Amino acid sequence: MEKIKERLQSLRAEADNAVARAEEAEAKNKKYEQVLMEKEQEITSLQHKISILDADLEKAETKLADLKAAQEDGEQSKSANEGLQRKIQLLEEELDAADKNLKEAMDKLRQVDVKAEHFERQVTRLEQERDQWEKKYEEAQEKYRESKRELDELVATMEGL
Repeated sequence: MEKIKERLQSLRAEADNAVARAEEAEAKNKKYEQVLMEKEQEITSLQHKISILDADLEKAETKLADLKAAQEDGEQSKSANEGLQRKIQLLEEELDAADKNLKEAMDKLRQVDVKAEHFERQVTRLEQERDQWEKKYEEAQEKYRESKRELDELVATMEGL
């Protein structure tokens, strides 16, 4: 009996130890389940962050591509602008040359106009002189005819004598 009691006591101690170990294992199991749940939540959170970062990366890559395209457009616009600036400069130089030529032509035209007026005055004066000479010639012709008529009359009178 004593052995049974000892055996019973030993079984109780083993049972108590087993219960304590079971409680300890359950506590560890709960602790590990809690840690596992926290890790799963952390994994879910990190996966969410990864998806957000992937979306941000995609947006950034798209923006980078847009900016590169805009830069290329800007460079093309810059080269086109430089070409247009050179063209404007050449046109301005041509305009300056044309203005200079126009001023020279206008000066020559004024000089020609002044000379033309001078020659017109000379022509007018010469025409007036010619008219005077023609009038004098006609008067001289008239005097000549009259003198000839008088001479003819005198010759006829003298012949008749």
